[in-house]
Amino acid sequence: MGHPDDAIPRRTLTGYALGSVGTGGFGTLPGLVLAYYLTDTLGVAAGVAGLVVTVPKVWDVIIDPFVGARSDASAARRGSRRPFLLAGALTVPLLFAAMFATPGALDGAWAAFWVVVTFLATATAYSLFQVPYIALPAEIAPTYAARTRLLAPRIAVLAVAILAFGAGGPLIRDAAGGGRAGYAVMGLVCGIVVGLGMLAAWWGAPRRAAVDAPADDVVAAPRPQRRGEALHAGLAALRELRAFRALLGTFVLQALATGAMLATAQYVATYTLGSEDAVTYLFVALVAPALVVMPLATRLARRVGKQRALVGSSVLFAVATATLVVLCWSPGPWVYAPVAVAGVAYAGMQLYPLAMLPDVAAVDARERGVDRAGVLGGVWTAGETAGLALGPTLVLGLLAVTGFVSRTGDEVVAQPGSAMTGIVIAFSALPALLAVASLVPLSRYRLTADVVDHPTEVPA
Repeated sequence: MGHPDDAIPRRTLTGYALGSVGTGGFGTLPGLVLAYYLTDTLGVAAGVAGLVVTVPKVWDVIIDPFVGARSDASAARRGSRRPFLLAGALTVPLLFAAMFATPGALDGAWAAFWVVVTFLATATAYSLFQVPYIALPAEIAPTYAARTRLLAPRIAVLAVAILAFGAGGPLIRDAAGGGRAGYAVMGLVCGIVVGLGMLAAWWGAPRRAAVDAPADDVVAAPRPQRRGEALHAGLAALRELRAFRALLGTFVLQALATGAMLATAQYVATYTLGSEDAVTYLFVALVAPALVVMPLATRLARRVGKQRALVGSSVLFAVATATLVVLCWSPGPWVYAPVAVAGVAYAGMQLYPLAMLPDVAAVDARERGVDRAGVLGGVWTAGETAGLALGPTLVLGLLAVTGFVSRTGDEVVAQPGSAMTGIVIAFSALPALLAVASLVPLSRYRLTADVVDHPTEVPA
C-alpha cells in the first residue's frame, strides 16, 4: 500500500489522463491525412507538399526550448504552469480547424501557403500546451509509485485517442461528403475534441505544484534557461553517452519508418485498394494490435531483455512491411494481415526504446554524479519530432520523382505506373529498409540489466 502522502487527487488523475486526447489527436491526424489533403484535394505538387508538412515540425524543435524556459519561469513565479495549458487549449482548436479549411479560391501554391501558415500557428499554440504538460508529472506526483499511478491512465487514454482520431477522422471527412467541405468538417470536429482534452488537463492541474523542490542531497543538474545553453547541454550528452547516441539513432530511424507508413496509408487505400475508406481499416490494422499485445511485450522484455526484444520487434516489422511489396502485382484484402503483423511489432518498437531511455539516464547520473534526464528527454523529443516529420517528407519526395499527379477535384485521377509503384514502395520497402537500418545503431547499445542495476566500468 502506498504512503498517504502519495495520494493524487482524482480530479488531477482524470484531468491529466484526458489531456492525452489532445496530444493523441494532434499527433495522429495531421500525420495521417495532411499530405493526402494537400496533393489530392488542394492540387499541391508532391514536392511542395513535402515542404509544407516538414517546416512546422522543424519549427517545433526551435520553439519548444523557449516555451519550456517561459513555462519554468511561470512555475517559479506563480507555482503553476496552468496559464500555458489554458493558452494552448483555447487557441489550438480554432487554428487546427483553419488548417483544414483552405478557402475555395486557393489552389496549388497559394493553398500550400495557407496550410503552412496555419500549421505553423497551430504548432506554436500546441507547444504552449505540450511542453508544460510533459513537465507536470514531476510537480504532481511525489514518488515513483505515484508517478506510475498518474501516467498509467494517460497512456491508456493516449492509445484510445490514436485509434479514435486515426480511424474516426477519415470517417467524419467521408460522412461530410469528402473534398474540401469534408476536410473542413473533420478539422472543426476534431479540433474541438482536441481542445476539450486540453481543457481537461488545465482543469485538473494543481493551482500550485504539489511536490517540493528536491532535497540538498539529491543530485540535480542546473536547468538551462537560454536556447544556446540548452543546445550545448544536448550536444554534450550526445557526445559523451554512446548508449544514448545508439538508442536515439535507433528510435529516429524507426520513427521515420512508421511515419512513412502512416503517411502512405491513404494513398494505398485510394490508388492501390481502390477505396478512400480503406484507410480506416489500414490504420486500425496497424495500431489495434499494439494495444492487444502490450502485456505480452512487457513479459518478453523481462524474459530476454529489452534490447533483444527490440531487435526481434524490428526484424518482425521489416519482414511484415517487405511482404507488402506484393501489392505491386496483387492488391487485395490480404494486405490487412501483414499490416496487423507490423502492428504487433510496432508495439515493441514503441515500448522498448521508451523503457531503455531511463536506463541510460540512470547510468549517466550514477557515473557522472549529475542528473541530466531533462536534457536527454529534450534531445529525445527533438529527434522523435524530426523523425515523424521526415517520414511524410520521404514519401512525398518519392511520389514526386515517380511522377505522382496531384488533383483538386473529387474524382480520382489515373496515376502513371511509376507513381503506382512509388506508392507501394513507400508503404513497404521504404519502412522495411529503415527498420533494418535501425539495427545498426542498436547493435552498439551496451546497457544490459547487470550494467544498469549494478556499478560497472562499462561507460554509458
